[in-house]
Amino acid sequence: MAVMAIITTMKTLGIIMSDERCDFSPLAFLRLQSWLSPAFPTGSYSYSHGLEWAVEAGHVHDRESLVDWLDADLRYGSGRNEAIFFIEAWRCAIKDNRPKLFQIAELAAVYRGTSEFALETAQQATAGLATLRQVWPDCVLDWLSSSLREGRVQPTPAVVLGVRSARQGIPVAVASVAYLHNYVANLVIAGVRLIPLGQVGGQLSIAALEDAILVTSAQAEEATIDDLGSAAFMVDLASMAHETQYTRLFRS
Repeated sequence: MAVMAIITTMKTLGIIMSDERCDFSPLAFLRLQSWLSPAFPTGSYSYSHGLEWAVEAGHVHDRESLVDWLDADLRYGSGRNEAIFFIEAWRCAIKDNRPKLFQIAELAAVYRGTSEFALETAQQATAGLATLRQVWPDCVLDWLSSSLREGRVQPTPAVVLGVRSARQGIPVAVASVAYLHNYVANLVIAGVRLIPLGQVGGQLSIAALEDAILVTSAQAEEATIDDLGSAAFMVDLASMAHETQYTRLFRS
């Protein structure tokens, strides 16, 4: 009943369209929570997505500047692109369009502005893909893993989780919002450690980014790979600078 209440609310708010696949079970909802949980072993806590340099340089120094930085990344940078890749992978999995899915996975792998971003996505996705295949086996993920290995293409979290969410029957609007929330939460946790912020400050930051998460997800549903692009240049520059930063806690 709790899951259906969430779906009904999201329909009312216009987050889920009335004709969208929304019959997913409590088990599917539980698994989505597992895949996006801090307990899921991807090593996401090791990465700051360039935020560490932004703090070092003084561009991010309090809760307000952290929210501004992440809001821009979500709406105009990496977050927006990740949402598009996630939704495109979800659609391919729903239609069992494997040739296009491989093309999406290949494009997602190379769509990284810096070597650290490539490392960040590849290592998290590799760990996540291995865990998913072992704990929640799925034939499409097995095919994807084999195809990427043969093509020497690195996996990405957006594609891996987009496929697995589709295979579990989770509506794309629910799955993509949850994915972006996880994306933001990981970076807020990095900000809590770096600035530093208190735990309440971290939660206030996540709450302040709710609108950006919902808007980015909704816009990505109307987009295709032709709409990929970034105007959040400072995020890429921060990552480049982080590669040679003298003192570092994070790998990106």
